[in-house]
Amino acid sequence: MMLLYPAIDVLDGKVVRLRQGEYDDSTVYGVDPVAMALSFVDQGATWVHMVDLDAARSGEPVNRSVIASVARAIAGRASLQVGGGVRTEADAEALAAAGVTRVVMGSAAVADPALVRRVSDVVAVAVGLDHRNGVAATHGWTASSGVRVDDLLSQFPTASAFVITDISRDGMLTGPDVKGLARAVSRTSIPVVASGGVGTLSHIADLAAVVGLNGVIVGKALYESKFTVSEALAVLL
Repeated sequence: MMLLYPAIDVLDGKVVRLRQGEYDDSTVYGVDPVAMALSFVDQGATWVHMVDLDAARSGEPVNRSVIASVARAIAGRASLQVGGGVRTEADAEALAAAGVTRVVMGSAAVADPALVRRVSDVVAVAVGLDHRNGVAATHGWTASSGVRVDDLLSQFPTASAFVITDISRDGMLTGPDVKGLARAVSRTSIPVVASGGVGTLSHIADLAAVVGLNGVIVGKALYESKFTVSEALAVLL
């Protein structure tokens, strides 16, 4: 069964969503990330995906205590995957100590694939491949790596997953990049998690039809009440 990763993006301690990664185009959906995570788990989620937007922008882990609180709250019931500003082995070690199951490394991984190998000795690593038209973007989506996602899939043999985000679709609710994701799945044996664009239950069903796709991260659609976690899980059964 494909996994559902309900998402909690944290900025200044609040639950927010950005449109296409733009910090000045954000919406606050709550002030209690722990309560949000518990609501997802109570509906049956076995994973929660968190992004520390402050750390992603500044490198400062100001939300680490919030992340640790979420990890404690869902421990034994669900796993926690965290990205945003995970740039060094020390960052990963601190998150692992906070109870995080898997870290997501994006720009740092693309810049130095060997870093993923080292961090994998400490905690499971998902490599975040964020792209525009198939070309990986880095540094908070502000820079282009010039390298195609398809060519990066072979660079991280110790990764436990790839989180692939189509930036143009992120927060837009217009549908995921099904063809691109299917191509990625066909090119690697490492689990692929879809991110960006899901706005309806039919989008979930479209992804579930991609043979071998590991999971899907869903954020804005949940906060905009397009569907619930339990409804999405029912589609994936």
